[in-house]
Amino acid sequence: MLRLFFRRLLESIPTLLILIAVTFFMMRMAPGGPFDSEKRLAPEVEANLRAAYHLDEPLWQQFGRYLWNLAQGDFGPSFQYRDRTVTELIASGFPVSLQLGGLAMLIAVVAGVALGSLAALRQNKATDYTTMAAAMTGISVPNFVLAPLLVLVFAVYLGWLPAGGLGEASLLEGGWKNLVLPVFTLALTQVAYIARLTRGSMIEVLRSNYIRTARAQGLSTLTILFRHALKPALIPVVSYLGPATAGLITGSVVIEQIFGLPGLGRYFVTGALNRDYTLVLGIVVFYGALIILFNFLVDLIYGWLDPRSRE
Repeated sequence: MLRLFFRRLLESIPTLLILIAVTFFMMRMAPGGPFDSEKRLAPEVEANLRAAYHLDEPLWQQFGRYLWNLAQGDFGPSFQYRDRTVTELIASGFPVSLQLGGLAMLIAVVAGVALGSLAALRQNKATDYTTMAAAMTGISVPNFVLAPLLVLVFAVYLGWLPAGGLGEASLLEGGWKNLVLPVFTLALTQVAYIARLTRGSMIEVLRSNYIRTARAQGLSTLTILFRHALKPALIPVVSYLGPATAGLITGSVVIEQIFGLPGLGRYFVTGALNRDYTLVLGIVVFYGALIILFNFLVDLIYGWLDPRSRE
């Protein structure tokens, strides 16, 4: 297990460096600049700004300076939010995105594994067909279509839940109501994917010889499911959870915009529109590091579930 840990760790470092390099040079290749606006700045003012932010240096020198600062935990200043650094912007927006994506993934795992296991136990019966039909519906409907429909029904027509924002109340005081619609919107698609993965894997495991032996010994269905079948059946699900978790946390840009949530999504969109190089690059690097971290953890869990993968 320790060998797997260090091997995956060494593989992650060049991946992150490649991501930083590709993002850095692609941002510089995009047309426009951070100081372009409808009202042009005076040439000497723009020259002073470019010098202050080291944008007048050769690209290779800017890249080296960025890597050096990044190694010290400094994402640099923001061009759009002049009084704040990129680190401060990420620190203020990421907790919202993390809370949103984390709750959605928790619901997706619990509901998806439960529904997939139920469908596998009732294979080719009404329960199986109904569950898989609902899963296909969840996969087919995009988030940006589902979100307005949920707002229209539960916020406008029924008035049960807020239409957007986080509100000032804590979760225990009723602030949880603001998260119900965005969390459900994000979780629905992942519930569908996890349910389908669990069903397929569980059916294969339930047909194994050792499961037949357990049934011949008179063990109950629940005992067979939780003690013998669930762990091997979760291997494909665990493999999916790494990119899926990172995708929920990092891919909630549209949902944050629809529901007016102050997460990293709004900073990323604003930074991209205004060519805020350091802000966009900082968010991409931060999210890239998260994706690598989640996949790293998934590899370790996979190695624990399947000892053959450690070789």
